[in-house]
Amino acid sequence: MTISADTTHAHNENVFIPDATTARHYRTALGAFTTGVTVVTAKTPAGPIGMTVNSFTSVSLDPPLVLWSPAKSSSRYAAFTGASHFAIHVLSADQDLLSARFTRGGLGFDELHWLDNLEGVPVIPGTLARFECELASMHDAGDHTLILGRVLRAAHREGDPLCFSRGTFGRFQGH
Repeated sequence: MTISADTTHAHNENVFIPDATTARHYRTALGAFTTGVTVVTAKTPAGPIGMTVNSFTSVSLDPPLVLWSPAKSSSRYAAFTGASHFAIHVLSADQDLLSARFTRGGLGFDELHWLDNLEGVPVIPGTLARFECELASMHDAGDHTLILGRVLRAAHREGDPLCFSRGTFGRFQGH
């Protein structure tokens, strides 16, 4: 297939080269990919820390590896890249308020029920799934860092996932 110099194609497609002048278009294109919503937690000398993240994916079944990627511009970046262990909590469709607790300016762990796992990482009971990890490796990735975790323990329950697409939370409607 050949891509012409035209900026529009069939189906009113908007073709562009991602750079500083097209940043909004690039974010809009990325937003077309619906993701799940997670909260990643770790321990710090100052106490528990958490961050709402949609950059989560499975990597390998054997060994069990998962990946997530914090932004280098995040005020929590150093705490997470310095953590030897962390937990990734997959949120259910009714946990959008839990996700808001761990965004900038959110309540975090204040008045939230949580427990320490065997490694001292804060875990939040009742999420749709949880992956308790030890750091396997980190890789530079532009304005983010890819953090690979080896899953030590996992948990899950029945329920619908919380979805995020085009800047909005939603629910997956199955058949």
